[in-house]
Amino acid sequence: MNILAFDAALSRAGVAVVSAGGMVLARQFAPGRPGLIETLPELVQSCLAKASVPIGAVAVTIGPGSFTGLRTTIAIAQGYAAAAGVPLWGVSVAEAFEAAFPVLNRPLWVAIRARREKIFLIRNGIAESFADADIPIIRTPVAVAGNAANEVAALIAAAGGDVFLTSAREIDPAWVAMAARARHAAGLAPLPAQPVYVDPPEAKLPAGGLRPAPV
Repeated sequence: MNILAFDAALSRAGVAVVSAGGMVLARQFAPGRPGLIETLPELVQSCLAKASVPIGAVAVTIGPGSFTGLRTTIAIAQGYAAAAGVPLWGVSVAEAFEAAFPVLNRPLWVAIRARREKIFLIRNGIAESFADADIPIIRTPVAVAGNAANEVAALIAAAGGDVFLTSAREIDPAWVAMAARARHAAGLAPLPAQPVYVDPPEAKLPAGGLRPAPV
């Protein structure tokens, strides 16, 4: 089936249509910044017009990553899938990056810049939050991808670790489609299309609770 794929987990948003045979029929990118809720539907329309094929499924990255980017893309992906009557598959950020490197012969760590002096590190499918100074060092071979990969690889290399720095910094939405198709082909249940977060929300409820609903 042809897959419509979404991503805005990191600093760039992307939409792609990937054919049943794995060919990228259309792909568009935009900065993942305020205004994405207006920009993303335009990318979808452009990709669908260019690909000009029926869509059989929708895939979307679910995190961890940008709070706004994840919620925006997931909401639009949910809306499209519901309107088109097609399945919606969630894809983790780790799965998306792994789809880009099917033959690495070493574990892949995904390093994501969360905020200043803080990095989300995904290892073996588990995401954890680390201060820059506390990034774990590994002696066995490892590869690193993600928008904080340079910093993490440099720390590992400086400590004498065997690290391979991949070229992948942002997610290609085609990888999201590839990861979703691989999970489906393996007979695995799709991940729910719900955002995955590492740290709890920073927003707090007011001490006095929420305001009562207007009458």
